[in-house]
Amino acid sequence: MSSVFKCIIVDDEPPAIRLLEKYVNQVSFLELIASTTKSLEALQILESEQIDVVFLDIQMPSLTGIQLSKIIKDHTKVIFTTAYPQFAQESYDLDAIDYLLKPFEFNRFYKAVLKLKSLENQVLRQGTTDDYLFIKTDGKHNYEKVSINDIRYVEGLKNYVAVHLINKQIVTYNTLKHVEESLLKYNFIKIHKSFIVSLNHIEKTSSISVFINQKELPVGDTFRKAFFERINKNKL
Repeated sequence: MSSVFKCIIVDDEPPAIRLLEKYVNQVSFLELIASTTKSLEALQILESEQIDVVFLDIQMPSLTGIQLSKIIKDHTKVIFTTAYPQFAQESYDLDAIDYLLKPFEFNRFYKAVLKLKSLENQVLRQGTTDDYLFIKTDGKHNYEKVSINDIRYVEGLKNYVAVHLINKQIVTYNTLKHVEESLLKYNFIKIHKSFIVSLNHIEKTSSISVFINQKELPVGDTFRKAFFERINKNKL
């Protein structure tokens, strides 16, 4: 997740969508990507976009909110919005951020979305631990254990990914999107369609690039705003 949380609204009642859109637009750290009355359409959006949080109704046709939440990937958080209190326990079993019972006022909505900020701070702290990943190398069962703290940046190379470490580079058959999902809970951010960088290893920045180990990496137009908002959180 980033300092601005990209969100979608999924509700089969247009008035409920309009109210949520009004609330979202009042929160500076929320960016509304889409609203839909169809859960299957929401699933397509989630598969094509990097979404941080879904405001999700439960009683939906075709695919219920509960069913959809079980499909959503871990890095996308869920805030349920429903008129039915009986699903509350099940929603928390699914690690939902919050359960907003309709009708709810803006102050209750704001309390829920503030939990996203709290979670982000926990993620940043986790980035200082000595966690690790196993990276597949050549051979069916060959993996190399890599400390998260040793990863400087990751580079997408079509069907391969180059993981640039402090002392070497590992090239693995993978996609940058899959690697990004593995690194999201740590102190990493995507700065370009081909680069994910560790904030811990950035030496300096310019308006169009970052420098890691004296190597200049480009910051893409699509990612610039979110990147510098993240940087500004720790500026003097």
